[in-house]
Amino acid sequence: MEHRIIGRPSYSLLELKLRPGEEVLAETGAMVYMKDVELKTEMKGGLLGGLKRSLLGGESFFVNRFVSRGEGLLGLAPAYQGDIIHVPLNGMIYAQSGAFLASSEGIEVDTKWGGGRTFFSGEGLFLLKIEGSGDLFLSSFGSIEELEVDGHLRVDTGHIVAFEPTLDFRVSKAGGLKATLLSGEGLVVDFTGRGKVWIQTRSISDYVGWLASLLPSRK
Repeated sequence: MEHRIIGRPSYSLLELKLRPGEEVLAETGAMVYMKDVELKTEMKGGLLGGLKRSLLGGESFFVNRFVSRGEGLLGLAPAYQGDIIHVPLNGMIYAQSGAFLASSEGIEVDTKWGGGRTFFSGEGLFLLKIEGSGDLFLSSFGSIEELEVDGHLRVDTGHIVAFEPTLDFRVSKAGGLKATLLSGEGLVVDFTGRGKVWIQTRSISDYVGWLASLLPSRK
């Protein structure tokens, strides 16, 4: 799929050039502009599929399908400031809720139970399971960086965008009780094995906390 990402890394926008009949699946509200493209809004997977994505995966209840009626042009952007990356997917990855921006046909987005091992801060107990073959576009708050794990890597929970299923992970505290409470570092994830981890350079929860600290307190 012909594409370019502009405005990186702070205010990224994805522009797609579509061939006649080519389709793109995207999150609702992501469209910035389009030309010779038809919009179709649907509940992918029916009512139960929409409820599962919305209530469990943190994604929109509906999804938008853009179908090119000629030499189409489509601009997409996430709701928040940050980066967009292209992942040529041929298999499966796990991603945090809200990371999915768009994909080509042949890619399915589902939720996966995270159980007690969940680590996406404020994102509930579910991960997005993204599977198939094609072009995948992920977005984040802050710049996205790709890290190669060969052995062990420890990452703060609020900075993880996605990771490959070849990696095992375990949630733990950054240090002892005193360090966890006073250092400002909460939970971390220990990845082991070999594979890729995509991180975001900013944490939404930390940013919200910083903004809240600037608000005048009520006397």
